[in-house]
Amino acid sequence: MSSNSPSATKQQGRIIKKERNTKETSIKVEVNIDGTGLVISRTGYAFIDHLVSTLGKHSMININLEAKSNDSISHHLIEDVAITVSQAINNALADREKIRRFGYAVVPMDESLAISSIDLIKRQFFKLSLKLGTRRVEGIPKEDLEHFMGSLLQNLNACTHICIQYGDNDHHKIEAAMKAFAISLRMAVSIDDKQTGIPSTKGVI
Repeated sequence: MSSNSPSATKQQGRIIKKERNTKETSIKVEVNIDGTGLVISRTGYAFIDHLVSTLGKHSMININLEAKSNDSISHHLIEDVAITVSQAINNALADREKIRRFGYAVVPMDESLAISSIDLIKRQFFKLSLKLGTRRVEGIPKEDLEHFMGSLLQNLNACTHICIQYGDNDHHKIEAAMKAFAISLRMAVSIDDKQTGIPSTKGVI
């Protein structure tokens, strides 16, 4: 894969390797949709690594991620991590044949409650309501965490709704949201043995 390319991709089955190299960041990721939730995440930001690990663990997608900042701007790295991981999952799903397509989850985390619903239609739309109240969570600005989640959903090429119903602790809110997203994604990407082709009356997704 060329290091001069903004994005390079190599795929085998539902396993994909993807690179994103720009003047701002260098990102390498490998995802296996049919994994066991094994995650290695090296971004330099403990809470981002925690969220990526949460995504992989509860979706059962293996993720091997290495991210490096080239300009020392945290916003660029956090954004590009979300973009690259999400695009890799999207590409690994390919034509999405025989998947369940729809997934949903309601996840509590102490006083917080998150709802996630996803349709893996190749028509991008997302609605995200994290209801974060503090300016920073685990040292990361609120707007960067909101942008991280938004970039993750925006680049998945799907219709996704995530909403925090209530909660007091912002760490709990965003972690519950990620867990709910991961569980709904696990359901949606799973293979349906009764499905004979593309799960759509149109014949394509």
